[in-house]
Amino acid sequence: MGIKVNLEKCVGCTLCVKACAMDAITMADKKAVIDTAKCNLCAACIEACKKFQAITITKDTSSKIDVNDYKNVAVFIEQHEGKIAGVSYEMLGEGRKLADQLGEKLVAVLLGSNMGDAANDLVKYGADKVVYCDSPELVKFRDDTYCALVCEFVNSDKPAILLAGATAVGRSFIPKVAARVWGGLTADCTGLDIDKERKLLLGTRPAFGGNLMATIIAPHHRPQIATVRHKVMKAATRDDSRTGEVEIKKVDASKIVERTKILDFVKEIESTVNIAEADIIVSGGRGMGKAENFELIRDLALALGGAVGASRAAVDNGWIPYSHQVGQTGKTVCPKLYIACGISGSVQHMAGMQSSDFIIAINKDPAADIFQIANLGLVGDALQILPELTKAFKERNK
Repeated sequence: MGIKVNLEKCVGCTLCVKACAMDAITMADKKAVIDTAKCNLCAACIEACKKFQAITITKDTSSKIDVNDYKNVAVFIEQHEGKIAGVSYEMLGEGRKLADQLGEKLVAVLLGSNMGDAANDLVKYGADKVVYCDSPELVKFRDDTYCALVCEFVNSDKPAILLAGATAVGRSFIPKVAARVWGGLTADCTGLDIDKERKLLLGTRPAFGGNLMATIIAPHHRPQIATVRHKVMKAATRDDSRTGEVEIKKVDASKIVERTKILDFVKEIESTVNIAEADIIVSGGRGMGKAENFELIRDLALALGGAVGASRAAVDNGWIPYSHQVGQTGKTVCPKLYIACGISGSVQHMAGMQSSDFIIAINKDPAADIFQIANLGLVGDALQILPELTKAFKERNK
């Protein structure tokens, strides 16, 4: 790719300077000058210069990648405070299936510090090779550093497929990786498969508010990158008989350049478990009426040893933090038991919980959409039913 300024057409209006978010354009002798080292080819300047058409971006077709140079399936392993995130085991399980279909290897990419044992364990969970980047600077996630190291891995190992969890971490830096290595990215996938004839990754994800499922391919880009929602794939199972290679790369801290600095982490204090990992979830929606009534949700969740969830309506009303939101714009969950209280059942909410093993719905409206996917429906006021359920479970627990 390249960007050029036609000096004959440039009138020195400075509109392109104002449009450039990278501060890559300056004026010299009333003509625009572009610093290509700073430019990220976002084309904002071209839009600003639409009237004069003095700036153009051209693509060098001679540098087209050879897809045959890329092979194997890679999985980015997410960790928090030295502990592997659950979504990464799901990526290993799915990555193993894809690698077996292609007849290729599964490579795990781990960034962290003092995680040698965890790196070796990844082999037991299906990886043929583990690339472990070790540095104290990698303990906590920072997108510039993580992006640079994963791009370095992609450029050297050339995986045909790269998978990552569609978590706050994955969504933050994986698009940067795709842009830098010219990869094809499909985000928020709920299903993955292989077109064996063309050796293409088939990434399936909800589209148009969950009203249809789109299957996306990237035939001309490598690697084929996909971020996958948590709790939609089965986690890999441990096999202690497996053996593989672990490559440890010591990262020179002096070479890490970051534009951000971590000042502090503020953890939300919650008495119930994380909804993404929970086997039982009790969720409340608009039908709960007000924030104070969510105590009934928490009481039942505590009695069941489960987590507290919520619909977008409850979160938007400020009754409960966003971290509890279940649905297309929240978290995708797959518990053994999901209890929906005062939730009508929008398409977006059901997209995030309909794969639950058993669903109980409590709603005043017998025509509520949630009853269409519920295994058991209770027609009535959740504010009256919840205390009785909690009381019954507490007595049963005794």
